[in-house]
Amino acid sequence: MQSSEGTLDSFTYTPIGIVRSPYTDIAGMPIQPTGAEGVRGTIVLRPEFSPGLNDLDEFSHIILIYAFHRSKGYSLQVTPFLDTVQHGVFATRAPKRPNTIGLSIVRLINIRENILTIENVDLLDGTPLLDIKPYVPAFDAFCSAKAGWLDRSSRDAGSARSDKRFSE
Repeated sequence: MQSSEGTLDSFTYTPIGIVRSPYTDIAGMPIQPTGAEGVRGTIVLRPEFSPGLNDLDEFSHIILIYAFHRSKGYSLQVTPFLDTVQHGVFATRAPKRPNTIGLSIVRLINIRENILTIENVDLLDGTPLLDIKPYVPAFDAFCSAKAGWLDRSSRDAGSARSDKRFSE
């Protein structure tokens, strides 16, 4: 948000729910949903937000926007999990960011009241959820998109696992 003086103000967000997953330790968990294929978890949405789930069950996938709640501080130059050289943090998906916001696209299995069952979960148990958006292939998939340095990466995000490099 911009103030009348043209400077940026800070924001405060209140989580709409919490993500439950089998991952209780940062080290060894998948770094992207492709590495968590078939792994199930749940979203426990705060009950007052349940009406916002109307019609979401028509979508196969959803975008989760969340807080990297265990990330402290940030670095503008980081060595990401899929490379051995440093890159600018904004050219990575590293969790140590000026604003510790992450996103994942997961498969929506079902919704029962305020509980969503999801699959391909790459999030730490207890992750605060900030928002849910439907994944729309016509809007969100770009076949001609370039992936920068990741186009040259020889490692597979599906098999890569996190370590503790971003937890300190």
